[in-house]
Amino acid sequence: MAAEIKSVIPGSIAEEIGLEPGDVIEAVNGIKIKDVLDYRYLMNDEFVTITVRTRQGSVEDVEIEKDDYEDLGAEFENSLMDKAQRCANKCIFCFIDQLPDGMRSSLYFKDDDTRLSFFQGNYVTLTNLSDEEIDRLIHLRVSPVNISVQTTNPELRVKMLKNPRAARIMEYMRKFAAHNIEMNCQIVLCPGFNDGAELQRTIFDCYSLYPHVKSVAVVPVGLTKHRKGLCELQPVDKEKAEEILAHIHFWQDKFREETGTGFVYAADELYLKAELPVPSPGSYDGYSQLENGVGMWALLKHEFEEAIKDIPEGYTLPKERRITMVTGAAAFRLIEYIAKAVEKSVANIQIEVVKIPNRLFGERITVAGLLCGKDIIAGLKNT
Repeated sequence: MAAEIKSVIPGSIAEEIGLEPGDVIEAVNGIKIKDVLDYRYLMNDEFVTITVRTRQGSVEDVEIEKDDYEDLGAEFENSLMDKAQRCANKCIFCFIDQLPDGMRSSLYFKDDDTRLSFFQGNYVTLTNLSDEEIDRLIHLRVSPVNISVQTTNPELRVKMLKNPRAARIMEYMRKFAAHNIEMNCQIVLCPGFNDGAELQRTIFDCYSLYPHVKSVAVVPVGLTKHRKGLCELQPVDKEKAEEILAHIHFWQDKFREETGTGFVYAADELYLKAELPVPSPGSYDGYSQLENGVGMWALLKHEFEEAIKDIPEGYTLPKERRITMVTGAAAFRLIEYIAKAVEKSVANIQIEVVKIPNRLFGERITVAGLLCGKDIIAGLKNT
């Protein structure tokens, strides 16, 4: 059952009223729960009545008095309380279509779920929602919504996402803005498709909805070596990354003068591809696009440099330590900088940082998070 309780947090309201693993919350205030959005919305009130089907089979109504927005303290077998929404798009840049064969089946599931957008920061295209579901998000005050826009040109968006509903992106975004729903937007940049004048159009269309559209991130398309039979795409190379960054910096200056925020931000990967310095932490205006790989480098470097100040001068480990760290090509320079700084601040420690090439997905995939165990083992054989 969708809202079946898996565990109860000690000291919580759920424990106090006697809920147990195996119990099912069927309704709140007499309204049947469709999914986790319904549950969260209905549980916000100070006084609620929940309908519980106990694991023994009896049905009980339980009245609860609590603080506004206070959580019940129950964890559920299915965090969504519903099936994950499957994506019907056939995007030309879809990373899942570029996975090698033979991996676990769950990795091939394409989701496009606004609930995951709200709770986990996923980006959604809005093409897999009916008009009624769009209205439901507004009614439930689901905000922010993270939207994978790609382009606001209707014909081009249909071409890139291969879904006729893709053309309605600005209609949906304007509707969200009219109801004060906050949005963060993403542009997966595919050279020859949504760059140049199309990129400028998309950024300024999104900016027309500021401050409801809080930010826009531009990220380079990720291309694995497993693209047989897929749309031919060009990678973002050094020259293209420099071109994109020049435009973004120009627009940032303009937007910052008008609003006090940069509004559009480049993924860290674009700076690394262009071999340009990553901006300072203050350039990211609170890191609204951190889940998108925007500002991760600056934030990690800043947090490390603050933390290392706490190491006492002349600190020495009681025993000599040798540490090996592994990372992908993208983060290697930063991780090596951190390792050398630690070695200077701490006596009796040696840190070797090993850059691991990605052979499973191809060496154009450079992020550490997509390294597999086999490649790490192979990369460490000669260390």
